[in-house]
Formats: sequence, C-alpha cells, structure tokens
Amino acid sequence: MLKLNRDHISLLLPTPGEGAGTAVGRRSLRRTWKQLSRFQRNIIFTVLLAFLIMSLLLYTGLGDARAEKPGETPGDGRREQREAERPVREEVGAIEVILRPPDDVDASEERTPRVEIENPPTKAPARTPIEEGPKTFAGPQNERQRAVVAAFQHAWTNYRTHAWGHDNLKPMSLGHHDWFGLGLTIVDSLDTMYIMNLRTEFNEARQWVENGLSFEVNRDVNLFEVTIRVLGGLLSAFHLSGDQMFLVKAADLGNRLLPCFESQSGIPYSDVNLATLRAHSPKWSPDSSTSEVTTIQLEFRDLSRSTGDDIYETVAHKVNEKIHSLEKRHGLVPIFINANTGMFRTFSTISLGARADSYYEYLLKQWLQMGKREDDFLIEDYSVAIEGVISELVRKTPNEHHVYIGELINGKEFKPKMDHLTCYLPGTLLLGYKNGMPESHLKLAKDLMETCFQTYMKQPTQLAPEITYFNLHGESEKDIYVKSNDAHNLLRPEFIESLYYFYVITGNRTYQDMGWTIFNAFEKHTKVKNGYTSIGNVKNVLNTRPRDMMESFFLGETLKYFYLLFSDDRYEIDLDQYVFNSEAHPLPIRDH
Repeated sequence: MLKLNRDHISLLLPTPGEGAGTAVGRRSLRRTWKQLSRFQRNIIFTVLLAFLIMSLLLYTGLGDARAEKPGETPGDGRREQREAERPVREEVGAIEVILRPPDDVDASEERTPRVEIENPPTKAPARTPIEEGPKTFAGPQNERQRAVVAAFQHAWTNYRTHAWGHDNLKPMSLGHHDWFGLGLTIVDSLDTMYIMNLRTEFNEARQWVENGLSFEVNRDVNLFEVTIRVLGGLLSAFHLSGDQMFLVKAADLGNRLLPCFESQSGIPYSDVNLATLRAHSPKWSPDSSTSEVTTIQLEFRDLSRSTGDDIYETVAHKVNEKIHSLEKRHGLVPIFINANTGMFRTFSTISLGARADSYYEYLLKQWLQMGKREDDFLIEDYSVAIEGVISELVRKTPNEHHVYIGELINGKEFKPKMDHLTCYLPGTLLLGYKNGMPESHLKLAKDLMETCFQTYMKQPTQLAPEITYFNLHGESEKDIYVKSNDAHNLLRPEFIESLYYFYVITGNRTYQDMGWTIFNAFEKHTKVKNGYTSIGNVKNVLNTRPRDMMESFFLGETLKYFYLLFSDDRYEIDLDQYVFNSEAHPLPIRDH
C-alpha cells in the first residue's frame, strides 16, 4: 500500500503472516457463501441492491445541492421550466388574461431570453379596481357639429363596406392597408362614436372588439403606436361607456406589451411580437425615437389604476425617472435614445416635431393626470424644457414676423423648419398656462397659434403641408414656404387640437371660425366618393395628388376635435376631469 509521509513516499510490504491470513479469510468467506441457501442469498442481494440505490440517490442530491447558487431552493429550475410550458397567466385585479402561443408558431420554439430588469419593480398592494359608469352625450347640437358627424359617417360607412376589420381604408382603390392587423380604425374610433352619440355604429364596433379583436397576432407591432391608438382607445371606451369588456381587452394587450420593458436600461424596446412576446429595437436602427418611449405613460398608468395592478404604471414611470436623470440641453432632448444603453444618441437632432414632440406633451399631461403634485419632477422638467424652447428654438421671420420653432441639426446647427406635428404645442402651452405656468408660455402659445394658422391659409387649398420652412435671414422672398417633397397633407389633427384647447379655455368663438374654414378645406380637397384621402400636394387645387389612404387618426382624432371644437358646451369633455392622450382619447384625472 501507499503511505504519504510529508515530503517522501514509502512503500510498506506486508509480512508473510499478514498476507497468508488475508488469503485464508477470503477462502473462508467463499466457503460460507456457498453454504447459504438460495433464499438467504436473495435476501442479501436485495439488501445490497437497496443500499446501493440509496447511496446513489444521496450522492446525486448532494451534487445538485453543491451546484445550486446560494439562496436557491432545490428544484426551482425544474419548476420554472414546467411553469414556462404552461400558458402565461397574468392576474389583473378581478380580470384574468391567458396568453398562449399562436397556432402557427411552434410551441417548442425557444423564446428569446429575457433580460432581467435592473432593480426590478416591487408591486405595491393592489388597489381596488374602479367602477366606471356610462357617460351621457347628447349628440350634435348645431349645424357645424352635424356636418362633422356626416363626415364621420361617410368615412365610417365606407370603411365598414370596403375594409372592415383591417387597419386603414384605401378609399380610391377600395382596398385596405394593414399595419398591425388590429382593426386600428375601429378601436381608434370607439370614443369618437360614443361622444357623437352614434349608438348604432358604436354597438357594431363593440361587437367586433369583443368577438373579432384578437391580440394573437404573430407580427411585430410598435409599442408607441399600439399604446396610444389601441390601448388608449380601449381604455377611453371603458371609461366613457362603463363596459368592462373594453378593460379586459386592454389588460390583455397591456400584458403583451410588457416585454418591451425588459431591456437592460429600462428604456423600452420599440417593437414587440404580440404572440411570441419577443421585444427588440427597431429593425432600421439600434435606437428608438425619444417620443415613442416617453408617450406611453398616460395609458400604462391608467391601466394600472383601472385594474388595480401596479406593474404597468411602475415600468412606465421608470422610463420617466431614467429620462429625468439624463443630461439635456436646457431641458431639450435629442430625438433618438438607445434601449440597451439608456443613453441619447450623440449629436442627434433636437426638435419639437417628429420623434420628440409628445415627450414634452406627456410631461405636462402626466402631471395633470396625477393631480398636479407640487414635488413632481415631471412638471419641473416641462417648465425647464419650455424655457429651453424659448431660448434655443424660437425665431421670428424678418418681414411678417411669424414666430416659429426650428430644429437644432446634430444638436447644434439651427434649421428654420417646423413640422405640422409641432402645431400641437400652442394648445399644450395654453393648457399649462391654465394650470399655473407663467405668462411667457401664454405669449408663445398665442404667437405659435397664429403661425400655425398661416401654414394653412397661405396654401391655395387652405390645408397645411407636412413640413413648413421659414425665412431666416432674408434668403427667401416669402417668410413661409414649402418644398415640393413636404407638400403632402395626411389629414393630421394637431392644429385642430390646439384650436379646441383655445376655444374651450378662452371661450372665444373666433377659434371655431378658424376651424370651420379648415374643415371645409378638408371637405373640398380630401373627400372622395368612398371616404377621405390624404393628398400629396397642398400647393395646387387642380393637382392635389390623392394618396389613397385614410389613416385611423382622421376618425379617432381629427374629426373628434372638430366635433368638440364646434360644441355649444365647452365642457362636453371637462378638462379638469379628463386629459387627452396623444391620440385624442380622454382618460380620467385622478389624484391617487
């Protein structure tokens, strides 16, 4: 045998007597075994086999215990695997939603591994879901409102005839366009029909939502667009009608959007597959639009406060906190942000138009939605940002003195370009002034209101282009001009939204007259036999170049704001009780 002795090895040989005794013992053992009966041998075999099995099990258990991380409970991994194979079940207050893989997706296909949220939110005790009662609307009360209702019915009837269940109607070719396959026009129009008291159309749409709207759609959807249009539309329909079915649908959708928030930074991914629940950055860029990740909070907060489940509000508010912590230029944000790093893109454009606009809108509206808390950093960020707009982006044309908001290309070089999207800002500024913001906000609101109106009136069609340029240093004979590639009109609502706020807050009917002029321009240049269409050229009444597309927001926003603008009752939607999301869906204000 071998014997270890510190720094050397010695080999010890057995003595003759020792070896002989061992051999005799072995022969005696074999003789004794042969003398046993077969029954006795079987008993011994059974005992030895049982001992061997128990030893192996004990050894395996100890090995598993050593392999587990400290603090883990044995078997957790196997239990998680079994639970992952079950349908995903989310409890939403009294509402239970079950998510299953779509029929055309291989259930054995491994999902993209989810990234754990850094400092994952802890759920507070669930609130009691609120009880919503149906609101009453009288329907159109004057000729202008009746004209808007007639326009809506013309658009709706043709959508129902030629594109029912699809996202958008193509009124020229009598076809349809599907962006997400969620019946966007139906869901976007629910509260418009309810407010207009179109009960037959509303009930028809309700039946489709209940029986035809499924989120088992095996395609990528955009978090921002689906949130403001579909989630916002369902929540608004729930609050106005009191119908719990809409809340059940909203909770189902909200659960499917949650994977977007599983990035390392907490900044949500822009896209998610509603069936497989895989979320990712946009395919065209590693970055998301800043406005898209910051224009979901109203809806997610309302979903939490309607269902009693805090998870939606928690993940959405973490985005607020992250954006708040980032360095900005006088409160102004670049238009791109990376979901993986949580940082703004370096040398990115600063604008109040596309990809940034509603960030500023939702700073104010979230503060209103939560009851105007004095210590809320959201209203501080809003106030600083508007001062930044005034000092960094506001300019005035040299001849006609039109005040406008330009852009900082690469965050540095000023460009005298303003998107039509920016024309939401006059109304938002006035809403802020109504709730305590300073006189400088009111002045800018009035100045921008006039400029936005001129972007309509200076075109032969009296319809605004998508983008307007302004005379900066006398380089153009006109103070307001439009480039050919920017001359299209998509039936957008932003300026009509601002007119609505100005009328409701001031009571001045001049804003109704301004809106009536624009409504008639839409009727003249965008109405076709089978609906309404966006046009490619606002600069020529004889060649408007119809584009064969009726976006869902024309029914969900533009016509709704026209209808409310022309109301004899300025408080048909009380701005002290409701806040409109970015798609014109009213959500209730709560101070808890």
